[in-house]
Amino acid sequence: MIEDLKKDGKQRMEKSVSALTATFTKIRTGRAHPSLLEQISIEYYGSDTPLNRVANITVDDARTLAVTPFEQALVPAIEKAIMAANLGLNPMSAGNVIRVPLPDLTEERRRDLAKVVRNEAEQTKVAIRNIRRDILSDVKELLKEKEISEDDDRRAQTDVQQLTDTYIGKVDGLSDAKQAEVMAI
Repeated sequence: MIEDLKKDGKQRMEKSVSALTATFTKIRTGRAHPSLLEQISIEYYGSDTPLNRVANITVDDARTLAVTPFEQALVPAIEKAIMAANLGLNPMSAGNVIRVPLPDLTEERRRDLAKVVRNEAEQTKVAIRNIRRDILSDVKELLKEKEISEDDDRRAQTDVQQLTDTYIGKVDGLSDAKQAEVMAI
């Protein structure tokens, strides 16, 4: 019973860390990466469609992305969507290929991105602590129903706290690495 709760909590904490990793890949560090454009969607046959479903996004060089739409008619719509995404990017059309050069990051913008990284990490830590709280309340409920002993309760609290500390440590490590990456010139 307690093992099931801990296993469920571990899976939920792992999902939180995975979500943080996915969020960090979308934060621009000055290097071209196709995930920078993944959240952009365009109007395609009457419905909003993610950009990576209607075009190939590749890295030309360290500072340039190339977007090759599957249909020539989508070029203007894709350019408009990239500009409207508020990413500070200025796409340039070259036939049926759209080149997206990434401008250099200023020191001020780097500090702002580092703040975003810290904020995202803190939100993930809060989520992990909420998972811990949920598990511990379920354990307390089992104790109240006399399904487990007080020793089992204490042991479960210790195990859940260790699990929480492990995942918060992972979040801190990811955050520190991303902040160093953002601040590197």
